[in-house]
Amino acid sequence: MPSTAPYGAWTSPLAPAALAGGSIGVSEPQWCEGALTWLESRPQEGGRIAVMRQRDGAAEAEEALPAPWSARSAVHEYGGGAYLATPRGLIFVHAADQRLYLCRDGAVTPLSGEGPWRYADFALDAGRNRVICVGERHGEGHEPENCLVAVSLDGSGAMAVLDRGRDFYAAPRLSPDGTKLAWLAWDHPDMPWDGCDLMQAAVTAEGGLAEPARVAGGRGESIFQPDWSPTGVLTFVSDRSGWWNLYRLEGGQPQPLHPMEAEFGLPAWVFGRSSWAYVGPSQIVCAYGALGVWRLARLDTATAQFTPFDLPYSGFDYVVPAGPGRIACIAAGPRRTGAVVTVDAAGGGAAEIRRPMSGLLDERYIALGEPVAFPTGEGEIAYAFYYAPTNPDFVAPAGDKPPLIVMSHGGPTAAAGGELSLKKQFWTSRGFAVLDVNYRGSTGYGTAYRRRLDGQWGVYDMEDCCAAARWAVAQGRADPERLIITGGSAGGYTTLCALTFRDVFKAGASYYGIGDLKALAADTHKFESRYLDRLLGPDAERVYAERSPIHHVDRLSCPVILFQGREDKAVPPNQAEAMAAALRAKGMPVALLMFDGEGHGFRRAETIARCYEAELAFYRRVFRIPAAETLPPLLIENLPA
Repeated sequence: MPSTAPYGAWTSPLAPAALAGGSIGVSEPQWCEGALTWLESRPQEGGRIAVMRQRDGAAEAEEALPAPWSARSAVHEYGGGAYLATPRGLIFVHAADQRLYLCRDGAVTPLSGEGPWRYADFALDAGRNRVICVGERHGEGHEPENCLVAVSLDGSGAMAVLDRGRDFYAAPRLSPDGTKLAWLAWDHPDMPWDGCDLMQAAVTAEGGLAEPARVAGGRGESIFQPDWSPTGVLTFVSDRSGWWNLYRLEGGQPQPLHPMEAEFGLPAWVFGRSSWAYVGPSQIVCAYGALGVWRLARLDTATAQFTPFDLPYSGFDYVVPAGPGRIACIAAGPRRTGAVVTVDAAGGGAAEIRRPMSGLLDERYIALGEPVAFPTGEGEIAYAFYYAPTNPDFVAPAGDKPPLIVMSHGGPTAAAGGELSLKKQFWTSRGFAVLDVNYRGSTGYGTAYRRRLDGQWGVYDMEDCCAAARWAVAQGRADPERLIITGGSAGGYTTLCALTFRDVFKAGASYYGIGDLKALAADTHKFESRYLDRLLGPDAERVYAERSPIHHVDRLSCPVILFQGREDKAVPPNQAEAMAAALRAKGMPVALLMFDGEGHGFRRAETIARCYEAELAFYRRVFRIPAAETLPPLLIENLPA
């Protein structure tokens, strides 16, 4: 029989250390010469990114890149697209020095020289024995320069700049015959999901680019994942209809392949993401999402037949070809954490190749995400996924209602989904309810919904999180006296705004969140340095002060815990330090945890475990929740005994 214990006091099988150590992420599958490769983040190896390889027919995977090599790019600071599997070997960017290397049969040799360059997002130009990629040159006293470059594979270190002059570049893709190159380019103040140009040029006999021209896109139109069909037709995703849909270039004009009120694209925060792949001259396998739920389908471009697959997954990313009639992707479902999966394009049959976090939680403890819609400001509707406390070993006392954790995602263009997240299960298995909010500005609900946050960052996102909490209380699904909000990066900013400018929440946790918008605009990296122009509107100087929590700490009247990496380039650590100092001076309960060697997003197992432990201890002490679980000591300043 289950034991009776208050919500929030339940004992969970998900221990912080085990969860952190098992938090291996998989991404970026690729197929080359009968072998599937992918990346694995390794918290227990200090955040190393390993390259794994499984040959067709083999029972086990092997490391394609020997330790301590780590494949991670720092272009745009967020990176992505850090390796390319080729017949000539594995081309990769090493995290420690950002140089380009070739690994062949376990031997690693440099391809680029020492210096100020970083590299990402590769295309093999086999006929010219080189790779084409994005290059980012850093120097003193000016922002980095981004270019399209070609790096020789002969080991000489030779590099040629193919195109420069735009603020940003991405997705260089060579046509099958090697005669044309397509790529994306955009300029300040746009982000790629706001507007970018799809460019195309002929590749000359000498390897240069002739007559570059824009063939799609522009201000206000976002292009995602350009690539070529096996017969050389340029195909891409565009949001020109108000939804990210698939198009191909015919007669110099974009032609829609399957118009639909669904998203076939994603916000390109990192390089290398992909949502579709050709598996034949006229056959595409594509991922598409609506209302936070994604599916996989086959699209015949000749007949326009669109056939969804019946798969146990609700989230897909990194869709790539994986041999004749097959794709590989990263897929997750309501009961399945992220896995490397292959799918047969003819019948839709799927096979899991690698699911690193399987077995950490028995299915009886899994809380399923319930998609919900709720009213918010301006008479509009916002969305979320609600997770009820779930643990077969416990029941709550009669009449008890659970503490609620409202999660605010980052970006702010990211999105919450209903896939299994052990982070959420960490809380629900202990008796907390979780509400993961897709506030106005989130991806997955069309361009208009994503752009609702233009000029309103710090307002609509905050308003929607507060409305979500009030909805849960009205539904009887949360204790109004134990409402919590948490988020990281942009979600950390939303968290601090909600705690400062509204009185809905009783405690909060900010992970590398923004407290001072003006300081952020002055200190942040190039990729996001003009992002605030759109998010805050034209009168930025006034808005900086109005919407920066650091200037309104007098209005904050509940406990806050702050987590921050000392090496963070996106949100510098002085933001968390200033916020903590202001709370300390006011006499508010505050805890600040700073982590050496961590940047924007924590990678080390010991850091991740400490965050789980500290956040849990913080909530239990603030709300005086008794529990048998022993946690390490946590210093909370100004908290009465």
